[in-house]
Amino acid sequence: MSASFTPVSGTNVMQTSTEAMPNPAMNRVPEVTVDFWLIKLMAVTMGETAADYLAVNLGLGLTATSLIMAAILIGALVLQFGQKRYVPWSYWLAVVLISIVGTLVTDNLVDNFGVSLITTTIGFSVALAATFALWFASEKTLSIHAIFTTKREAYYWLAILFTFALGTAAGDLVAEHFGLGYLSTGVLFGMIIASLTFGYFFLKLDPILGFWLAYILTRPLGASFGDLLSQPAEYGGMGLGTIITSALFLTAIVAIVGYMSLKSDSRTAVVQG
Repeated sequence: MSASFTPVSGTNVMQTSTEAMPNPAMNRVPEVTVDFWLIKLMAVTMGETAADYLAVNLGLGLTATSLIMAAILIGALVLQFGQKRYVPWSYWLAVVLISIVGTLVTDNLVDNFGVSLITTTIGFSVALAATFALWFASEKTLSIHAIFTTKREAYYWLAILFTFALGTAAGDLVAEHFGLGYLSTGVLFGMIIASLTFGYFFLKLDPILGFWLAYILTRPLGASFGDLLSQPAEYGGMGLGTIITSALFLTAIVAIVGYMSLKSDSRTAVVQG
């Protein structure tokens, strides 16, 4: 997914004209660039394989893994909320962890409580819509370019959590209903994301709507390719295993985030100078 869903300043139809725009340096989330989508996709892929590794390979089980990862996520979000600006390492640490927790939330509902995938998909769709409604009612904008208060950041992360949970449920529902393999499922969601890109460029798709739809859909896209790489050949995978797959994507994420941190520090030094 490219940077195609970046709203241009002043063109956000859901932002009031009277809203005072903050200094962009104070925004607590990154700009939507190619790097953003690349890391997000890798974070989703690693989140899928890491959750499988903890729950299955280490034998922690779904419940214990969920509790441990939820506790770690809370700690990461405390660090993130304390930054008061966009800091690459803390932001993407939170994204990786929330991708794991969002996946585990859906898995718990389906596997431990017997809730159907149709019900979870509908339920998380309603929860996400309610989050957006409350966010807009409170802040009069859903722009990710104006996340400069604690309240807006709280709405942002709650929405992110529900996108991962919804993406997990919807992706599993599609794969189960149509009996698609990992590769076919990934290609299907990739084509849907490509259609959103086409809609943005040629059909004037609202950038905020496009961003959040793409954010939801990159979850099943990344998870499908994560399973394709990690699962044994007899289950339609390539057999790399969860350890190697997770390590590969974690290394790539750390490298890119490290590079982004250096760029961010350089820009901060220039501004302060």
